[in-house]
Order: sequence, then structure tokens, then C-alpha cells
Amino acid sequence: MNKLQLSKDMDNEETSFPLNPDRKIDTKKSFGFSSEMKIFGFKEKTKFVPEIDESYVFDETTTQAILAGYCYNRRVMIQGYHGTGKSTHIEQVAARLNWPCIRINLDSHISRLDLIGKDAIVLKDGKQVTVFKEGILPWSLQNPVALVFDEYDAGRADVMFVIQRILEANGKLTLLDNNKVITPHPFFRIFATANTVGLGDTSGLYHGTQQINQGQMDRWSIVSALNYLPSEVEEKIIISKVPNFKVSNGKETINKMVSLAGLTRNGFISGDLSTVMSPRTVLTWAENHNILGDLDLAFKFTFLNKCDEMERQIVSEYYQRCFGRELIKNQILETE
Repeated sequence: MNKLQLSKDMDNEETSFPLNPDRKIDTKKSFGFSSEMKIFGFKEKTKFVPEIDESYVFDETTTQAILAGYCYNRRVMIQGYHGTGKSTHIEQVAARLNWPCIRINLDSHISRLDLIGKDAIVLKDGKQVTVFKEGILPWSLQNPVALVFDEYDAGRADVMFVIQRILEANGKLTLLDNNKVITPHPFFRIFATANTVGLGDTSGLYHGTQQINQGQMDRWSIVSALNYLPSEVEEKIIISKVPNFKVSNGKETINKMVSLAGLTRNGFISGDLSTVMSPRTVLTWAENHNILGDLDLAFKFTFLNKCDEMERQIVSEYYQRCFGRELIKNQILETE
């Protein structure tokens, strides 16, 4: 099999990648819908390919956007509320394409040097010498790798300008530190996830997000919105992740938990709450219930304690509407 042998790897081991996507993908079988796009992936799986989650449910519109990114070299940004599975969606598509995928969280601690590289002291012939060690961005750019920037709208300005260089379809990266110009690998791909769409924190929910200049936003060729799934789909996902809820009364409990999450989302939209329950929150609640054996206490630990004290009464009312009992009577709202 033709392979591109690489001498550089993130863990300094020799890694080989397939040279070209060489396997045609049936979208109906892999993702649950038919598409006019010609979808190809790799036959061979490498260690950078995410594991397949068989229970994952794909959103058709978002999946088509991501597939266009992988197979047609589109720069794709996925925007949506927290906990909707934006990054996981990109990873699960990569898993079914056998496409190497690496995620980087662009928090305030990630700097230009972390991406580009920096000088390091190494031993050579028994002497300490200073050499330039390339960062994750040059390494990814030279390989058939999908690079995913999580929390893209929280990135620092110096990081944004580095990324802007490679957002063009064939954007080259110039490393001034060692006088090198890197041409992207033909199957290098770039994705981003964000809670906002480049306008900053207009809702008050995502402190720390930055406004992204329109010159950079214009370079993202596809922007797709991923919102919360329909309640019946969300219930199926939770049950698949926490199998002991498959019994009839367990399904009824999950239905009430998802309904409660829906009330908090509506409350947030109407301005009554500043915190919402994401699908991730509901899943964590179910998992904590398995550990604690107490649904009310698990809810306190999972969500209620994260709410503002003034909003806990509203959440308690939501809980009573769904479960027919008051949290206050169970002393869940009392401060320790």
C-alpha cells in the first residue's frame, strides 16, 4: 500500500498515513441519509482516528456541511449552544471516514508559540544546543489530518492571525523562525466550533468569547448551526449511553429529565434563566443518578448548584412540573 512515511510525530514516534482517500463511503449506511456528494475516506485506520460511537445520532444538515469540509476541502465552522455535540459531530464523521482528527481547545492559555513552535534546548553530540521545534499547526498542515479548533471564538488575537494565514484553500504557512514555507498537504482539513457566530457574547451566556473580524469570518466557506435535538431523539441517545434506563420506568424518568431540560432552555430564551441544561448535562445527571441512587440529589450536584441562587426557585418549579414533587421539601435547595 502506498504510504507517506513521516519522520515527525507529536510523540516523536514514526507514523505512517495513507497517501490518498481510497474508500468510497455509502452515506445512507454510515450516516443515515442519502447525498449527492461523492464521499471518500481512508481504508486504513491510524492512531489519530477517533473511535466510532455506534449510538451517535447525526444531524443531517450539519453532517452534510462537515462532509463537504472533508471531501471538498471546505473550511467549516459549526456554531451552537454548549453541549450540542459540535466537536463530537466532527469527530464521529472523521471516525467513519478513518480520517485522522486532532482537537485543540483555543482557551486563553493557547498562544501563537504553542501553535507555530518555539526554540527548545536539546542534547546533540553531548552538548546542549538550541533548535526550533515545530508546533502542532505545521505538523498538521503537512499531513492528511483534520485539525479542529474548539471554542474558536475564545481564541486570543495573536492566535487568530496565525490561523487566518491557513484559512485560504491553499493557504501556505510561513515560519519566520526557521525561514520555511509550508505548503498544505492536499488532504489537510480545518474545522472550528464556536458558541457564537463571531459577534461576541451578545447573550451574556458565554463570557470570554471575542468578536471575530469579518475578514476572517469571510474565509470560513461554510458555517452551520447545530442546535438541540428533538426531545425524542435526545431521549434515545441518553438511554443508549445509560442502558439501565431501558426499562419502562427508566424511559419514563428520562422523558421527564429531557422535558425539564427543555423548560430550562425555554427559560433561558425568555430571559428567566442565565443557565441552561444541555444534552451533556442530562447525560451527566443520569450517570450521577446511577452513582448516588438518588435522582433529586444527582440533580442538585449536576445542575442546581450551578444556578444563581435567585433562579433556583424557578428551576424548582420546573422540577415540580415534570416530576410532581418539590425539591424544597426534599431539602435540595437548602444551602449546606
